[in-house]
Amino acid sequence: MTTEEAAVKAPRTSLHGQWSSRMAFVLAVTGSAVGLGNIWKFPYIAGQNGGGAFVIVYLFCVFLIGMPVMMSEILIGRRGRRNPVATMALLGEEEGSSKHWRLVGSMSVIGGILILSYYSVIAGWTVAYVEKSVTGSFVGRSPAEIASIFGTFTGNWVSVAVAHTIFMAINILVVARGVERGLEQAVKFMVPALLVLMLVLLGYAINSGHFAEGLAFMLTPNFDALTWDSVLVAMGQAFFTLSIGMGAVMAYGAYLPAETSITNASAAVVVADTMIALLAGLVIFPLVFANDLNPADGPGLVFVTLPLAFGQMSGGVVFATLFFVLLTFAAWTSAIGLMEPAVAWVVERFHRSRAQAALMIGGLIWALGFGTVLSFNVLAETRFFKGTIFDNIDHLTSNIMLPLGGVFITVFASWVMCRNSSAEELGGAGTVYSIWRFLARYLAPLAIIFVFLKAVGLLPEFSGA
Repeated sequence: MTTEEAAVKAPRTSLHGQWSSRMAFVLAVTGSAVGLGNIWKFPYIAGQNGGGAFVIVYLFCVFLIGMPVMMSEILIGRRGRRNPVATMALLGEEEGSSKHWRLVGSMSVIGGILILSYYSVIAGWTVAYVEKSVTGSFVGRSPAEIASIFGTFTGNWVSVAVAHTIFMAINILVVARGVERGLEQAVKFMVPALLVLMLVLLGYAINSGHFAEGLAFMLTPNFDALTWDSVLVAMGQAFFTLSIGMGAVMAYGAYLPAETSITNASAAVVVADTMIALLAGLVIFPLVFANDLNPADGPGLVFVTLPLAFGQMSGGVVFATLFFVLLTFAAWTSAIGLMEPAVAWVVERFHRSRAQAALMIGGLIWALGFGTVLSFNVLAETRFFKGTIFDNIDHLTSNIMLPLGGVFITVFASWVMCRNSSAEELGGAGTVYSIWRFLARYLAPLAIIFVFLKAVGLLPEFSGA
């Protein structure tokens, strides 16, 4: 009998423990969701896709597509109490379908590994910028000088590789310590602290003299700049920033106490995550316009714009240091969520200790990350399909694997699982359950499939966005 077959007959308790409270779970999933996707990625992709028009589509994707998928993923995780691969196999057989549903769990785990391979590299930039902040590298610098600091750093593959290695090392350390002793202790401080600092920076942005311009850019729809590819990007960003479709939420759901409301927890996470993303835009765009920068500058936006602002403000060295430390923490909590499904799978499948599993998976991710490390320097001119190695991994995961994973997860939760099973996890067959069931059965999967097919050119063109 294989480990996955044995899992079907095992008691419904997780081998890895559980969260000590609902708040611990909310903070953990919020920590997984709130990270570089909100502060690094959201502002620059909004800038590239029409500002306010993109924000409208993004909010639609988050609340009407992302939240039903998140609820589906949590209820599947808690129902199975195993890693995503074993959980999908277990529930597939239990619900009278097939254990081949484990392939969906496998895709989620692989997606998390691929995302973390480049996420760790970008997070390494934040580690390096902590050192630059402490030493006052941004004080009194012009926009051109700040841009040069960023270009010089990312252009040196050794420096980027060292930062990537440091970040993966601290990530492995926390994952190896487990649920309560590792992640839970960290997020209780990191998530609230990041929110407080974002509010402080928002206050500074409001007084920058260009807040109205930044606010208009964020909220004024420019539908001429919106394409079907932009809609796909918005949906991919919603999945990326909520950490859904990559196994993290399902793995965390396996540790969720039975008495915790999945609906309330999901709503709290989605609201907090969206608030941070919008705050990041409201902080960054006024500073962009105040310094005559381009809001569509791409991945380096937060590493050019904010250092420029810090270099000109009173107490900038302290604020810059705190910001990049907390940005590192935010990236850290997200990275742990990305790594956890694969580590849980190794522990359960091969009977390894958490420390051994964390080293194995962390080492694999570290090695894969060198494709992204070299994408900004040595291999920057080596382009294929969507661009550099980094561009292709980002496109494959955010725009293909995560949306498709979301379709399969919602279909499984709302069509394959019987009504009694899903209703039991969501607190009964009431109004909330009926709304979730409609969104998960029809709106979410159909919207994902439609946007995906449109973006890859399998549907005909017509007028409009």
